[in-house]
Amino acid sequence: MTAPGFGAELFLGRLRADLLSLPEGDPRRLDTNEEQFLSSLREFCANKIDSTLIEREDCIPDEVIEGLKDIGAFCIKIPREYGGLGLSGLCYLRALMLVSSVHSSLGELLAAHQAIGLPQPLVLFGTEEQKRAFLPRCSREISAFTLTEADIGNDPFRMHTTAVPDYESDTYTLNGVKLWVTNGVLADLLVVMAMVPPSGTGDGGMTAFVVEADSPGVTIEHRSSFLGLRGLENGVIRLHNVAVPAGNRIGKEGEGLDVALTAQDTGRLSLPAACAAAAKWSLMIARQWTSTRVQWDRPIGEQEAVAGKLSYIASTAFALEAMVEVTGHHADAGKSDTRLDAELAKLFASEKAWLVADELMQLRGGRGYETAESAAERGERGVPVEQLMRDLRIGRIFDGSSEALKTFIASAVTESMHSTAEPVAPPPAAGDDHTHAVADEAPTGLVTHLDFAYSAARRLGDLVGELAGLPEAAPPDDRQRDWGRLVDIAAELYAMSVSCTYATALTAHGDTPVQLADVFCAQAKRRVTTLFDQLVNNTDARDRVAARHTLDGHYTWLEEGIIDASVDGPWIAQPKPGPATVPNLRRAVPAQPRRRNAGGTR
Repeated sequence: MTAPGFGAELFLGRLRADLLSLPEGDPRRLDTNEEQFLSSLREFCANKIDSTLIEREDCIPDEVIEGLKDIGAFCIKIPREYGGLGLSGLCYLRALMLVSSVHSSLGELLAAHQAIGLPQPLVLFGTEEQKRAFLPRCSREISAFTLTEADIGNDPFRMHTTAVPDYESDTYTLNGVKLWVTNGVLADLLVVMAMVPPSGTGDGGMTAFVVEADSPGVTIEHRSSFLGLRGLENGVIRLHNVAVPAGNRIGKEGEGLDVALTAQDTGRLSLPAACAAAAKWSLMIARQWTSTRVQWDRPIGEQEAVAGKLSYIASTAFALEAMVEVTGHHADAGKSDTRLDAELAKLFASEKAWLVADELMQLRGGRGYETAESAAERGERGVPVEQLMRDLRIGRIFDGSSEALKTFIASAVTESMHSTAEPVAPPPAAGDDHTHAVADEAPTGLVTHLDFAYSAARRLGDLVGELAGLPEAAPPDDRQRDWGRLVDIAAELYAMSVSCTYATALTAHGDTPVQLADVFCAQAKRRVTTLFDQLVNNTDARDRVAARHTLDGHYTWLEEGIIDASVDGPWIAQPKPGPATVPNLRRAVPAQPRRRNAGGTR
């Protein structure tokens, strides 16, 4: 039985810093096979990928995709007995950081396949027969996960796609249209979520299926384009009378949402890894630029207004890496439940990485706003800061928008508190938990921060208990913003704790990790204090009135004097089921001939 995770304990008022401890030695060290894989991946990314070409052409070249397959980048975590590399989840996260720093669409290509695509649901829920049939294929064939539809945002129960069973032929017939399917344009295998109607043999419900992308009736109807993530093969998929064997059903009928959410939970650290990579790159560019750019007879980095931005970028980059490294290690170990930790990491990382990119844009000024290609044409170094902002913006929306994720976390916490057979234990008295034992091992400069986090966690637990006990406060409701503030406080305390843990373990870098953790925690403490204050000092009631008046049309006079440049059409286009009426846009990636090595073998 797994122990409770840090995040779950945090909402009960317990700062269990001992649950974040790292093993002795260098926490960054991986085993030989993992280091060799990452070395090969780094060499390939540095020498074989033209990120400018991907951005310009809005396409990842076939040879890049094939090269990643040859390295094993599509099967990092797939067990060796099923044809994968069998490497750790932490190695996978390091790989995502590496490829995302070259181009964001590369990280999405690999994560959409391995985090929420077919490998993860099969490893978690597949039968042995399914694993042996499909997992070896996932080392070279790309998969995609299809859930979203035109009328589904964060509410999957509005799903229209159906899977009608024929128990005599032992098949299901799927019909529906899926929107925003990442990797959908080039996928070979699809995980399709569909509603099985109730029948005399069962209640039906949302169910997951493995569907061959080239099956009759599967059509890629549209390749979507976005603000950022150019090169992303994301599209609309139509399913018309697609016959799927019952043996391709993942789990039982009605278990599809559990399959989806569990796979998503375990893969949720993928986005924090990409955000950490973005923050680390931002730090490098900020350091190089502010030490070179001179204004008023000295480098701008020496000027106080800029120094504050540099400090924020550096300390936040450290905290984001700490999240990935510490939580990734514990997710691999499997001794504690890290699902809530990963959700807090996703929420925190996506919000803070966006702010880091905004600060970097401000430091670069007009050169940040100009495209890298335009700057290069003028003869200057092409630094893709505006691309970074475009690419990062989606992080606050997909895989659970920040607002929805706060509500999901609050709902899970409330449900857990109400469903437990035993009364929830009160927060521990001072000195009764494990925090101070850990603090005794922390460097002196971090003990004060852990003490603050300890006290703040106790206060958080009290407030969560009070809010969860109100009958009208079960989210979602009019207390969503209060719940959101409590979740934000938890995310900050989690970030402070992993930063202190990581800094304590990084002895090879002298006292510099402690310096970064100290700066980050000092900044986080001020944000936590502000969030606590906003629980009682806010404009929520006024905002609710203003929002209602806006919806009721009271302020339409304010919309006068402008022209709406939108293209005519419904706010939400509801595709009707039926056969495709457009060409299939599926992109087939031709296998590239592999070079022979010195021994003459392939």
